[in-house]
Amino acid sequence: MRIGHCQLDSQLGDFTGNLAKVVQGLERADRDRIDILCFPECFLTGYPDNGDIARRDAFAIDSPSMMQVLDRTSGFEAMFIVGFNELRGDDLYNTAAVIHKGHLLGRYSKCAAYMPFHKQGRDFPVFQHKGLTFGVVICADGGYIEPARLLALQGAQVIFAPHFNYISKEGLISHFMKVRADHIARAVENSVYFVRGNNVSLGPEECMTDPHRGVGYGDSYIVDPYGEIVVRSRRHQEDLIFIDIEPVTDKAWGIGRSLWSAREFGEQLLAISKAAK
Repeated sequence: MRIGHCQLDSQLGDFTGNLAKVVQGLERADRDRIDILCFPECFLTGYPDNGDIARRDAFAIDSPSMMQVLDRTSGFEAMFIVGFNELRGDDLYNTAAVIHKGHLLGRYSKCAAYMPFHKQGRDFPVFQHKGLTFGVVICADGGYIEPARLLALQGAQVIFAPHFNYISKEGLISHFMKVRADHIARAVENSVYFVRGNNVSLGPEECMTDPHRGVGYGDSYIVDPYGEIVVRSRRHQEDLIFIDIEPVTDKAWGIGRSLWSAREFGEQLLAISKAAK
């Protein structure tokens, strides 16, 4: 199984241009025989920090925009994951769609969304492709234990984590170190491959209405189940990374560490949590 990520720069409100980059990425994926390809968080719409702008470019899964995505990508072999701002009734979600050969197989919506205009997702689906089970979390979700564990307990062997990072220079190094530690922990504790699929910002970042200046540096990578970064993108430029993987099965305690830990300590954790309120 060959998995990969396209580290790209999306443009706010340029659905046509962003979709063209998805098509180009899938062309490359088919040439390189990549089975599952990831694109960054909110890639099709861009990721503004303003709710009105986010709603302006958002679309529903049964909209003409989504039909265009399915039509333009129907001829490719690779399954792919791509993010967008999703309208669902009156609610706005930060969503990643899972698509293959013109079919929308499902979606995952960010469960730790920190933008106040995004509604929190609470579904954790897994998907299968060529015998591989995988799941999706989005950016900040990977900083918490339970989202990745919920996927691993359903048999996920790979967790894709599309990101959109635009970091102030003052917090850049601490962010760099923290997310790597988070992702290594998620990979090791669940015995999964963890794909940190970031964006990159190549010019003035138009997604931010806040006047602070930041850096969209890239640094996408894939962590193996033993905590090793086995492939990493170049920084500050668009790039494609991929690797052939051999999924492992965690047999600790006969059932896997995540499930054992949840069974052994779940009630205690819940009791302590209630007492702390």
